[in-house]
Amino acid sequence: MNLLFIGDIVGKPGRKAVEELLPQVRKSYAVDFVIANAENAAGGNGLTRDIAHELLGRGIDVLTMGNHTWDKREILDFIDSEPKLLRPANYPVGTPGRGSAIFTLPNGKHLAVANYCGRIFMNPLECPFQHVGRLIESLRGKADYLFIDFHAEATSEKIAFGWHVNGRATAVVGTHTHVQTADERILPAGTAYISDVGMTGPRDGVLGVKKELVLNKFITQLPVRFETATGPIQMNAVLITLGLQGKAEKIERINIIKEV
Repeated sequence: MNLLFIGDIVGKPGRKAVEELLPQVRKSYAVDFVIANAENAAGGNGLTRDIAHELLGRGIDVLTMGNHTWDKREILDFIDSEPKLLRPANYPVGTPGRGSAIFTLPNGKHLAVANYCGRIFMNPLECPFQHVGRLIESLRGKADYLFIDFHAEATSEKIAFGWHVNGRATAVVGTHTHVQTADERILPAGTAYISDVGMTGPRDGVLGVKKELVLNKFITQLPVRFETATGPIQMNAVLITLGLQGKAEKIERINIIKEV
C-alpha cells in the first residue's frame, strides 16, 4: 500500500495544485490512500465546509488541521459531523471534533490517522508526548498502521517526537513551517519520518503569502493584512510505502512545480 501525504494546502493556489496535480501523482506513484493538511486551505487560514467537501471530492481521503483549526468559525458547525476531518488530538477534552480516527485501506487493513500540535512557540495544549502514548495503547488490536501529522514549529520537538514513537507508529510527518526538509528516513524500528513535508500552494510567495506584504512587515514592523500569493504553484508531499507488522518500508519526497 502506498500512502500519500500532501503538505499544508494554502488558499486557492493550493486547491488548484490539488486539482491539477493530484490525479497525475496518484497515477505515477500508484497511490492507494491520500491524507492532506488543510488548516490553511481557506484563504490561507482555516477551513470552510465547502472547501473541505471540495478537497475530499478531489481524491483526498482524510484532512488534518493544526493551530489554525478554528480560524474560520463556521468549522464549529460541521467538524463533529465530518468523519474525515481531524483536528489536533491534544486539544482539551470536550473540544469539538476528533483528533484521530481509523480508516479502511483498499486491501482491507486498518489505518489509524492522528493529528497533534507541538507546544514550542505554539499554544499550550496538552503534552503530545504523553497523549500519544495513551492513544497507541487504545489502538491495540484495532489498527494495523498508525500515521501521525505532527504540526509543530520547532525542528527539535518534531525530531524528538519521531524518536518517541519510533517502532510504535508507522509514520510521523511534520507540518506547519511550509518548507520541505531533506531529512526523510526510516527510523531504526520502522517508523517513516520527515521534519516537514512542506507546502502545497504558491511557489513564489513567503510561506504562501504575497512577498511584498511580508517584506513590508519586516521592514516597517507595522501591521499588515496578509494575502495569498499568486504565480507558479507547487505540490510538496511524501509517499510512504506501508510494510508488514505496522512498519514503513520507504518514504520518498515529492516536489512538483507548475507554471500557471
